[in-house]
Amino acid sequence: MEAMAQPIPRTADEVFNDFKGRRTGLIKALTTDVQKFYQLCDPEKENLCLYGLPNEGWEVNLPVEEVPPELPEPALGINFARDGMQEKDWLSLVAVHSDSWLLSVAFYFGARFGFGKSERKRLFQMINDLPTVFEVVSGAVKNPKDQSEVLNNSTKSKSSGKMQSRPSESVPKGLKMTPPPNDEEDSGEEEDDEQGTALCGACGDNYATDEFWICCDICERWFHGKCVKITPAKAEHIKQYKCPTCSTKRARLQV
Repeated sequence: MEAMAQPIPRTADEVFNDFKGRRTGLIKALTTDVQKFYQLCDPEKENLCLYGLPNEGWEVNLPVEEVPPELPEPALGINFARDGMQEKDWLSLVAVHSDSWLLSVAFYFGARFGFGKSERKRLFQMINDLPTVFEVVSGAVKNPKDQSEVLNNSTKSKSSGKMQSRPSESVPKGLKMTPPPNDEEDSGEEEDDEQGTALCGACGDNYATDEFWICCDICERWFHGKCVKITPAKAEHIKQYKCPTCSTKRARLQV
């Protein structure tokens, strides 16, 4: 396989980069290159597999003959159901199996090179920060870019330090705030449990993409807008937001 011509990843970061390259290739096959992919999956041919390559490419090919193979194999015979299903449903099904294959390849490398608990945990967290292939193909997310890129582009705006600028007016429920990326990602310690997911400073619930969030400019904690009684419209007129706790502390200092 062409994929094996690439250097074999041996660390968590190398495995993650390998994962991202293969994932990008699979997304290309199932979105931008979908017509070419569709034509290659001729039901009259033998068992075919969709391979994502570390160099962000993809290929439709026969499974390797070695038993066991050098890498876990993708789903076999994806071409047989091509004309027996709606195209959208078929692509979604291939995407689901592609996600499963990506994880199996990543953790195959982890097992092969003896990753410890902290390395496996960090690898999974990095992988889990990216939308799945199925989410991209099915339209559950609009942007297939790495989550880190999305986060970096949405942490600050001109009007208020931590406020995200308003997206298009077509968004029905106002702003969608995205908490900043974690600086502790590389620690690999148990504290990842607390830092791996953004939590509301008021109610303690996890971040959800369909909710409005706002960050305190003083303590830099994130809050659900509903928990601190701030609406997207109101937030646009706030130059510096102070959460209830910081506001109370400042009032006490002034007394």
